[in-house]
Amino acid sequence: MQPNSVSCVFALSIATALILVTTTNGIEIGHTDKNVENIAARKQASKENINPEENDKQFWNNVGNDLLRNKLNLERKYGVAKNVIFFIGDGMSIATLTSARIYMGQQENKTGENEMLSFEKFPFTGLSKTYCVDSQVADSACTATAYLMGVKGNIETIGVSGAVSNRDCLASNDPANQAVSSMMWAQKAGKRTGVISNMRVTHATPAGAYANVAQRNWECDADVITDKLAEKRCVTDSPDIARQLIERETGRNLNVVMGGGREKFLPKTDENQQGQRQDGRDLINEWLKINRSSQASSAYVTDRSQLKSLNTSKTDYLLGLFAPSHMSYNLLANKSVEPTLVEMTEAAIEVLSKGDAGYYLFIEGGLIDWAHHSNMARLAVDETVMLSRAVARARELTSPDDTLIVVTSDHSHTMTINGYPHRGSDILGHPETSSIDKMPYSPLSYANGPSAKERYNLTTDDENISLPQYQFPSMVNLSWETHGGEDVGVFASGPWAHLFVGNYEQNFIPYAISYAANMGPGAEHERKHADSSSTKISVGPSLLQSVLLATFTALIGLLL
Repeated sequence: MQPNSVSCVFALSIATALILVTTTNGIEIGHTDKNVENIAARKQASKENINPEENDKQFWNNVGNDLLRNKLNLERKYGVAKNVIFFIGDGMSIATLTSARIYMGQQENKTGENEMLSFEKFPFTGLSKTYCVDSQVADSACTATAYLMGVKGNIETIGVSGAVSNRDCLASNDPANQAVSSMMWAQKAGKRTGVISNMRVTHATPAGAYANVAQRNWECDADVITDKLAEKRCVTDSPDIARQLIERETGRNLNVVMGGGREKFLPKTDENQQGQRQDGRDLINEWLKINRSSQASSAYVTDRSQLKSLNTSKTDYLLGLFAPSHMSYNLLANKSVEPTLVEMTEAAIEVLSKGDAGYYLFIEGGLIDWAHHSNMARLAVDETVMLSRAVARARELTSPDDTLIVVTSDHSHTMTINGYPHRGSDILGHPETSSIDKMPYSPLSYANGPSAKERYNLTTDDENISLPQYQFPSMVNLSWETHGGEDVGVFASGPWAHLFVGNYEQNFIPYAISYAANMGPGAEHERKHADSSSTKISVGPSLLQSVLLATFTALIGLLL
């Protein structure tokens, strides 16, 4: 090494050390508010918004002890989950959950911070790691493969292992590379099965229930044909996702399929229905003609009124396609045309409940993700509340003694909650002001997305901020906001719900479900607690018994 090189390295080291010293010791991070007006405003907000009891330490002592008492007397349910309902809030990050519960409370004129979404009340929670085999931050395709098929794959692929790269249709056709859906596990166990989404039913998340494909966008043949990066043979050698739903065993045996995406099933010649297929096939008509048992009845519905008037007790197979593409946001939907996620959930449970062996129902609230991609936080949190209502209704219609309900997300988003807004601040407003440029900023903002622009005074948005499509601020300018890479929450209630506690790979989820329901790979494991349906986790009594035993032993010792 040359002398000059040594001196350069030494100088760089000294500079680095000086920077570290400066950043750790030389600059004091300001955690104290010295703005008199801010301090006064916070005090006033507390007087107006907060329950005075919260100022008493006994209030919080009671909160803590009540929760501890509930935890100590919590029951673990065992046995077998006859039914499983699996909810996905697409893109439902932890920040989304917090924002949604505040939004929900503020819709009822509460401060919102101490509210809980329906599934946040579930007794067992965990975290799952969402990365793909080839991507640090996941998409909805590889994650669907993980939590519905138990295998992690590459980004933009569905139902195939990491041996299949993006658009490698030849490799995707190899059975050795294809994962088996948990829907198939349930069908083999004699259970009725269903898939619901407010996205196209051929979109990445619902497709994970039945498809094996090397590119998530290949929803119909036209998508493969127009894909400039796809090999020509993929058009003929790789069945599109809509075809797989109709033709392949798992898809064609689903008892319930509801959502959007009519255009992917109809021929382009059907202009009234906005069909996209170039092969001339009407897959909806083909679905109605699937050769099922002579006593089975099938129904196809296209709007809310048809669904509500359907005799679900006499329906064995139900296909509902309520929009040409994705269904509409709750805040923007025509409620007379499109059913809500709650209504689809109710109908699906009614159809599936007829089976003696139980059922496995998968439900996606996909518009949470769609709204985040456009930086539309109001729509995202409202869709999260709608998912919460669907979960609550599912729990009302079922028993935690025989029905396992699992709620999670496939991945997160880049939205964060920031600043130091006082309690009760409008979660969708801009209550905080920067001490640097003296302009307000929102508690909710995105790391990237289409709303990015030079910093400006948000008060100019006051007329638009209450609009559903209002775009919240983002930093890096992108045409489409990206996903986030942090872990996502998992919430469970019912038999074997305690299996979902901890931090684990996302592909563990279907294995835990399969064990709880005694199907697929889970059926191969020894059944634990086979003779009990539940066990109370009661630390209190056992501790008391120990104390009494010790006291009794000591007294005996004194007497002797």
